[in-house]
Amino acid sequence: MVARVRTLAFSGIETSDIDVQVHIAAGMPAFAIVGMADKAVVESRERIRSALSSMGLSLPPKRVTVNLSPADMPKEGSHYDLPITLGLLAEMQVIPADAVEQQIVLGELALDGAIAPVSGILPAAMAAVARECGIICPHANGPEAAWAGELEILAPRHLLSLINHFKGTQLLSTPKPALEEAPPQYPDFSDIRGQHTAKRALEIAAAGGHNVLMVGPPGSGKSMLASRLPGILPPLGAEEILDISVVQSVAGLLEGGKLTQQRPFRAPHHNCSMAAMIGGGTRVKPGEVTLAHRGVLFLDELPEFPRQVLESLRQPLETRNVTVARVQSHTTFPADFQLVAAMNPCRCGYLGDPARACNKAPRCGEDYQARLSGPLLDRIDLHVEVPALSPAEIATGEKEESSATIATRVLAARKIQQSRYADANVRCNRALEGDLLIQHATPEDDARAMLLQAVDQFGLSMRGHNRVLRVARTIADLAGAQTITRTHLAEALSYRLPALQKAVA
Repeated sequence: MVARVRTLAFSGIETSDIDVQVHIAAGMPAFAIVGMADKAVVESRERIRSALSSMGLSLPPKRVTVNLSPADMPKEGSHYDLPITLGLLAEMQVIPADAVEQQIVLGELALDGAIAPVSGILPAAMAAVARECGIICPHANGPEAAWAGELEILAPRHLLSLINHFKGTQLLSTPKPALEEAPPQYPDFSDIRGQHTAKRALEIAAAGGHNVLMVGPPGSGKSMLASRLPGILPPLGAEEILDISVVQSVAGLLEGGKLTQQRPFRAPHHNCSMAAMIGGGTRVKPGEVTLAHRGVLFLDELPEFPRQVLESLRQPLETRNVTVARVQSHTTFPADFQLVAAMNPCRCGYLGDPARACNKAPRCGEDYQARLSGPLLDRIDLHVEVPALSPAEIATGEKEESSATIATRVLAARKIQQSRYADANVRCNRALEGDLLIQHATPEDDARAMLLQAVDQFGLSMRGHNRVLRVARTIADLAGAQTITRTHLAEALSYRLPALQKAVA
């Protein structure tokens, strides 16, 4: 007889079925795990032995073989502990053999038999719903699994509790879905003096989901402005919460199984490696572009990032996903993020300031900005200067506009877009392309002529041309206009002409 238990292997946010087969036969005492198991899976033998011993059970003095099928698929992670243990208990007739037939099982065992939380429970629960079966997971992951929909969930704290449940001497309660109780907290735009052009650019970016590059001297407020962008983005919808939480679940970032209502805001340091930015590692994990999914990726000191890392952003900025290729597998992660970047105009930071600029200007600025490739800059919709504040602006007591006020306008523009694209797979203007772009972002005739003149005069690429139209469509939405006029297009073009060129000029 062979006991069988179902579990899953993870490839990004996708899952694959794994059949855990346990066989106990006569022979020299041994405990073998086969099926391309990594070190964490092989080490489960010692955790299982200790957990069973803590409950007064022991493995029979026979040959125990555990096969993880399909055998040619790599098995990684500690979540195989619990399915292997339940297979052993079924083979030892401690629990009924049919107790786990219609269950997907995941969990890590502590040495005392406690069941520790593991990553990836939310996508595993969604897979269980699709397969019309239940799930057995750690108690700490129970609220997370409950978000997947209608399914049977067993979430024990301890292995003994699960055994007693199968024997009918104890009843495990069904976990309830849980959200983070504290509402999202973001810094407010009213804290920032002046910088009205940059604030306007971020409002447009929030309304249309556009990418932004801010260029200015040190201390002008670029980082402060970027950190306030999530506060004016629309509240997360149910689908977005689920998308974000699936990524966080796979990355092991969901605390207590509670789903978050806060948009991701990722701000990696400029020494970030390729694997950290895009994803990778021995066990392929999501990188910063995926952890920022449905949120904001802020890259401060943009030219200081390794060039290879910056160039790796080009593909996910277009396709909104990223594929990590390995010899044995290709793993695809979602990467629908909004890029906000900031940089100084030159290495010393004061290019264009006669009182503080170095004696190498403008060559220092040209060399510094040359670290950014044209194709990467072409993918950034809004280029905006963030100049140093004048003494008058610093000393003014004028009350600045709050994030709540700006967010109201942004939400109104987003609702217009949701209504307009209700029948298309488009959430905001940033994703407009093809026939949809022609249908909804074709400007009036005089505005069209101005755009073609700008394309010829400034050498805009076809991508740049389309991005100008998308930004103009967003500006028109903020104004409540049905069509794109010369005024809307002129403002969009003003953000398209790189602030870098102005700084060097």
